[in-house]
Amino acid sequence: MAQITRDTIHGAPAALDEGEAIIATFAPHLPAYWRSHAVMALAGGVGAGVVLVALGNPAPWVGPVAAAAAIAIRALYLRSEAMAEDWRMTSRRLLGPGGRIVPLSQVKEARKFLGAVQIVTKSGDKHLIKYQEDAATTAAAILKARDGGR
Repeated sequence: MAQITRDTIHGAPAALDEGEAIIATFAPHLPAYWRSHAVMALAGGVGAGVVLVALGNPAPWVGPVAAAAAIAIRALYLRSEAMAEDWRMTSRRLLGPGGRIVPLSQVKEARKFLGAVQIVTKSGDKHLIKYQEDAATTAAAILKARDGGR
């Protein structure tokens, strides 16, 4: 399968400050990626089938098949890019893909959101650490680091 070349618009990962060390890395988990897309395909298929039945379409089975095929193609196409989105955590900051930087002191909430972790800052910015093997553990680790623990 062809790999997608990383787009330079996202920039390089943020550099570490002097004396800063990585204490955790939150890499995407491939089974969580496939599970997420299976849920999207199921929801899209049910939705498409219901709409086609409601419209009186003589072949409502086409909707679920098309939705599943579309989500499968999307998953295959975006997999290499999604699997490259690592987040790194130091004792001071979260360093995300595309040069995103979230100081731990600015993290208001870190909570499980389906198979991901949603980070909400005190200013209201939101970041998503997607496709985590155990989103609750990832969120707990971020909150622990924010509160001064390791």
